[in-house]
Amino acid sequence: MAKNQAGAQDGAPQATAAGNRKLIILICVGLLALLLSAGGLTYALLSSRDSGGAAPVVQEPARLPALYQPLEPAFTVNYAHGGRQRYMQVNVVLMGRDPQAMAAAAEHLPLIRNQLVMLFSSVDFDQLMTTEGKEALREQSTLAVQTLMEQELGKPTIESVLFTNLVLQ
Repeated sequence: MAKNQAGAQDGAPQATAAGNRKLIILICVGLLALLLSAGGLTYALLSSRDSGGAAPVVQEPARLPALYQPLEPAFTVNYAHGGRQRYMQVNVVLMGRDPQAMAAAAEHLPLIRNQLVMLFSSVDFDQLMTTEGKEALREQSTLAVQTLMEQELGKPTIESVLFTNLVLQ
């Protein structure tokens, strides 16, 4: 009987060692399966963007370089302010990105100049003394030119009106 108990005790460490090996092998196989599935999912997501797979990605059109059209000569506007005669001189440049649309806008430069002269002469001189007032005038100029181009060409054409020089006296 003592032999049977001794034999049973010797067999127990072998059984637990074999069980531990099986457990370690199962854990390793599970981790390997997890890593492979994560890698496969990553590859599938990245390759679907490039090849137009099941999830199409909307791409923005390539942005064209900016084109500039200076309005020469500079605009000069006079104001009656506080009993004195005041002047504003501003150099204006139109910025767009479509070469055909900019060429079409160039045909309407007299209309654009007229619109800007009317806008510049209607502004209060005190507003022009602040940076915010100058920026507001630039934004109003952009909106006025875009509206005019919308009427004439059917699209805004001009992205921005820029003041390259502004002198108040």
